[in-house]
Amino acid sequence: MAFGRNAGGAEAGTEVPVLPGAPLLGSLHDLKSDSLGTYLRAQQRRGDVVRVSAGPPGMRADLYCVFSPEGVQQVLASQAANFRKDNAFYQEVRDSFGNGLLTSQDEDYLRQRRLVQPLFTRRRVDGYAGAVAAETASVVAAWEEALDGVVDVSDEMTHLALRAVARILFGTDVEATADVVARCFPVITDYVLRRGYSPANIPRHWPTPGNRRAAAALDELYGVCDQIIGRRRLAGASAAGRGGDATGEDAAGEDASAEGARAADASGEDLLTLLAAARSSDDGEFDAAELRDQVLIFLLAGHETTATSLCFALHLLSRHPEQQDRAREEITRVLGDRTPQACDLDRLPYLSQVVKEAMRLYPAAPVIGRKAVAATRIGEHAIPAGADVILAPWVTHRHPEHWPDPDRFDPERFTPEAEAGRPRYAWFPFGGGPRACIGQHFSMLESVVALAMILRAYAFEAVDAEIPVGAGITLRTEGPARCRVRRVDR
Repeated sequence: MAFGRNAGGAEAGTEVPVLPGAPLLGSLHDLKSDSLGTYLRAQQRRGDVVRVSAGPPGMRADLYCVFSPEGVQQVLASQAANFRKDNAFYQEVRDSFGNGLLTSQDEDYLRQRRLVQPLFTRRRVDGYAGAVAAETASVVAAWEEALDGVVDVSDEMTHLALRAVARILFGTDVEATADVVARCFPVITDYVLRRGYSPANIPRHWPTPGNRRAAAALDELYGVCDQIIGRRRLAGASAAGRGGDATGEDAAGEDASAEGARAADASGEDLLTLLAAARSSDDGEFDAAELRDQVLIFLLAGHETTATSLCFALHLLSRHPEQQDRAREEITRVLGDRTPQACDLDRLPYLSQVVKEAMRLYPAAPVIGRKAVAATRIGEHAIPAGADVILAPWVTHRHPEHWPDPDRFDPERFTPEAEAGRPRYAWFPFGGGPRACIGQHFSMLESVVALAMILRAYAFEAVDAEIPVGAGITLRTEGPARCRVRRVDR
């Protein structure tokens, strides 16, 4: 949520129902204390398009919440040009993590996407499976020493996902970068959240304790990235000169014969080296600042989102032994003792269903914000120009019309037949439309490879039956997620 002036100039249509709130502050307290629960109540009480008002008079924000799959499709896909990342929250993310793929817009975004897309074809992403397996093997070995056989899967999966994405991005520089990111990211994300949820902010350059802590964390993070980028630019230029064959599929439809695609098909380099080498005659190449922006966004989106999916997949399986046993049986039957590879993703359908169901119940991006450029109608309801629009996978993924008994963990919801029977945007953990997450195949690959290795080695039993969560930049646990682990006899 980000505060701003109320919108106006709505297109003709039915007035959007309002969620009742306190007389002075509206729903401000509810949103700050439990935004996910507030959005869920809004849908249950007022329907699929609801206005939530928050803040004191003169600073009140009206949030137009859209919960139906059809409305979500309109915002993200069919009328995506009318809903931009222009709200105050995205600006706070830009100011800290740069203007990379997550936050850029218009020609900046299109140019970045064209340069980056060849590095995220399915064929290239499949090559990252080995790095994921190597980091997972380290976690599996370390758990042999777990105190009393208890591990906090939230902390452990955050560590695993960060190590994996840092290894893929930075290669041999993984040690230095992973430690810095682990230390600095929490300071920066908490700072972004405080400012994004505040009705008014002091300038960032004022020397307050909070500003100084965030600035120090940003300086350290930027410094280590800039050092590595400086070394990689020479390697990137060399990779571009070698050329190659780039014939992999391209989801965004760019010309795979461009120079950037040829550089992307070089083998043996980390992703940063390939980013430094990415270029085309039309789009040029990334300068050092742009490279850092892309790296920071990949670090943010590439480790926090997958860590969330892994954490809650293990938590859910620890509470559902029948489904855990079924997943393990599939893993053992398909893999035996060998290390999983990218080609095993399609051979482990039930494990993939487990991951998707975990993403349904605990979407890593539980709330998505946009700003309406022009007055719009969603269904019968009028959304005014300038309105802050909220999409909530947390709510839509529990919509009773599409998810019977929505809080029940049931991987069978994601059989091919079941998926074909639902609207496209009843499940959208990776967003959708022209701004769909470029890393969605990597997220699924990493989750399935890591879970296959972990579940083959260990059985899980929940210590913490419930895990409180909240909406940060991504979904965050607000308490421990402890499981008792036991080596599986095979």
